[in-house]
Amino acid sequence: MVMAQTAMPEVRSLQVNSDGGLSSGADLEFTVEATPRGQASLRIRGVQRNIPLKEVSRGVYRGEYTVRRQDRIAETSLIRATIKVRNRSAAADYSFPAGFSGSPVAVAPPAVAGPPPAVLKIDRFAVAPVEKIEPGAELRFMLNGMPGATATFDIPGVMDNVAMRETRPGVYEGSYTIRRLDNLAPSRPIVARLRMGDKVVTSTLAQPLTTDAKAPVLRNLSPREGEVVASNAATSVSASFDDAGGVGVDPRSVRILLSGRNVTAESNITAQFFSYRGALPPGRYTVDVSAKDLVGNTMNKVWVFDVAGAAAAAVFTTVPLQVTSHANNTAVEGNSTTVRGKTAPGATVDVKVHAIAPIAGLFGVAQDVLSERVQADGAGNFSFSFSPRLPLPGTRYEIAMTARKAELATESRLELFQKQN
Repeated sequence: MVMAQTAMPEVRSLQVNSDGGLSSGADLEFTVEATPRGQASLRIRGVQRNIPLKEVSRGVYRGEYTVRRQDRIAETSLIRATIKVRNRSAAADYSFPAGFSGSPVAVAPPAVAGPPPAVLKIDRFAVAPVEKIEPGAELRFMLNGMPGATATFDIPGVMDNVAMRETRPGVYEGSYTIRRLDNLAPSRPIVARLRMGDKVVTSTLAQPLTTDAKAPVLRNLSPREGEVVASNAATSVSASFDDAGGVGVDPRSVRILLSGRNVTAESNITAQFFSYRGALPPGRYTVDVSAKDLVGNTMNKVWVFDVAGAAAAAVFTTVPLQVTSHANNTAVEGNSTTVRGKTAPGATVDVKVHAIAPIAGLFGVAQDVLSERVQADGAGNFSFSFSPRLPLPGTRYEIAMTARKAELATESRLELFQKQN
């Protein structure tokens, strides 16, 4: 029996930059492109230790090293990049380019004769921002780098290897027009690639796609401004973020204060919503929420609600209407969702479910998912289910419910989100 042999790994390119050349205390940053799913490291002549690299994306390894006073690194020092995949390994030798000052450059193998090879590098990768990410919007990219090479860019989840044309020496341009069904995720980086022969360098787009000058807003507050809720074992406080047309909220920037107490760490926070659940004794509560979007636009919202004892809360109730299966502004899984609730025995509940796809997916395209009337049983229990045609991650489901009995009616709203992958 003939056993299949593992292909030999290879090191394809090395890029290095520094904040202070090769002087003591300078931080060197290395990027190596090599066979994916391996263990990569560097060794520099004059440095008495290996520099480990971490695979940050498929076949791209990165690492850092701070030059110490006892190191003896010169522009002529060899850099050996090693990649090991399973039981096989490969290495390639490089050297710093002449006059290395710290700017990002692709390092070439040392020449043994003749003039030094040209340096394959990307000086700049940029985009002309659009006003809004929507179908039909054209994204125009520009790359400055070594002339005479082949340039492409990848939009993760949408399209890879989009060709760029060299409009003048060292200047490459390319564009992409957004389609209605594109699942464009602003959080995933757009990467340019410059190739010449078997050498490749990459650059990640560092600017937003939109000219986003609008701050996000907070909507679907729960409890609502001025609302009086009954004191329960656990009261839910939540809201959803709306950054329509923008780049989205940065979950790491969200800060939640409940009557001055920081409950951020105790809350469930995503780019679409936040929710906090805790036992709140009767009293007045102030919610103070602040957040930033991914380009730094800030928002702040403050509102007040009251928690009353069960007897006091009854004064504010007509037909009781409570959702028992889901907290407001939480995520649901799967293609079908069942909502359960409780109202007056025998009451009817009119239900409407509206689905709004995420800005980074179907760009706000909405669909009516459900419109029906259900009746509560003798104990006041009711339920309904809905199944959207396209349950894309991040889709927002706006659910409006109206309970009626005799001449009394109570309205309630629930907002759920399709769980992210």
